[in-house]
Amino acid sequence: MSLWPSAPNAQDEVKLSDAQARNLGVRVTHPVASRTDLTLPYPVQIVIPTQQLWVVSAPVAGMVAKLLVGRGDRVTAGQPLVTLESPSFVSQQRDYLHAIAQEHLASQQLNRNVDLFEGKAVPQRVLEASQAEARQAALVVAERRQMLHLSGMSDDAISRLAQQAAISGTLTVNAPQAASVVELAVSPGQRLEQSAPLVKLARLSPLWAEIAVPAANIRAIRIGAKVEIEGYSTPGKVVLVSETIDPATQTILVRAEVPNDGELHPGQTTAARIGFLSTGESAWEIPYSGLVRRGEQTSVFVGFDGGFRLVPVKLLAEDQDHVVVAGAVSDRDEIAIGGISALRGILSGLGQ
Repeated sequence: MSLWPSAPNAQDEVKLSDAQARNLGVRVTHPVASRTDLTLPYPVQIVIPTQQLWVVSAPVAGMVAKLLVGRGDRVTAGQPLVTLESPSFVSQQRDYLHAIAQEHLASQQLNRNVDLFEGKAVPQRVLEASQAEARQAALVVAERRQMLHLSGMSDDAISRLAQQAAISGTLTVNAPQAASVVELAVSPGQRLEQSAPLVKLARLSPLWAEIAVPAANIRAIRIGAKVEIEGYSTPGKVVLVSETIDPATQTILVRAEVPNDGELHPGQTTAARIGFLSTGESAWEIPYSGLVRRGEQTSVFVGFDGGFRLVPVKLLAEDQDHVVVAGAVSDRDEIAIGGISALRGILSGLGQ
């Protein structure tokens, strides 16, 4: 019997006896159903969404007197974070008290000039000048009060300052909302300029899972697809498929949003599988050697009684050892994983 089979009758079929297949080194395997239509695992890093991350800065120049929280602490809205000693804060309080005194004097002068004007003792221009001075004094008070607000003083504290004139040299910086402390940017005794970063805060749920997907596999992934993080029970969903490729790794960033109950940690590296939204067929895992590529088309050789048929499949995922495909195959089929070059050569008309 000839080693080489006769030319196939159908365009994508290779007529081949069992003996010929063995002589050509053809080996076969059965495809394995891919787990719940998920890709092979891809590397992933857990990060904090940018909109959930913010920096608490020094409202005034000064020196760090105390740090009241540590890295990893959970804080509530209004909880003290840092105590500062600040000559600038002293000046702001002094300026506010001076503005209040000036407003009081301007108000008294206006009242006197109103009485004098009604008694025709002063002309109207004097009254108008007093009214303008009183308005200007009120504006200065409002400006100084707003400066104290921006420095972190509450309405109650500002009212106490106005009543008691008790100027403080220390200022407590509070958390603007409930969050976790992810970084401390200062140490006790450190001198700071205004707006210098003090503490970095973040909300840690949900988190982002940033997944590096090989460019060849990206077509199977869509916005909204389910994402499962290995070792974590709560699934997430794809919120971004990047339009750019990392030139160093030839991967594309896929970002998933994952609810966090405390088991995920920013900076953590793990693996994730992504669901296929684009296919209604089952997904099958086979050894990498069984995939046949022709340009952008992918196929597998499926055995039948008397040979092998080239069956188109859609490539969903791949790594160095395996591929996940969808198409007209089942776990009962025998897929060629060895002797692929010989089968392709016969299909192309070689060996006749």
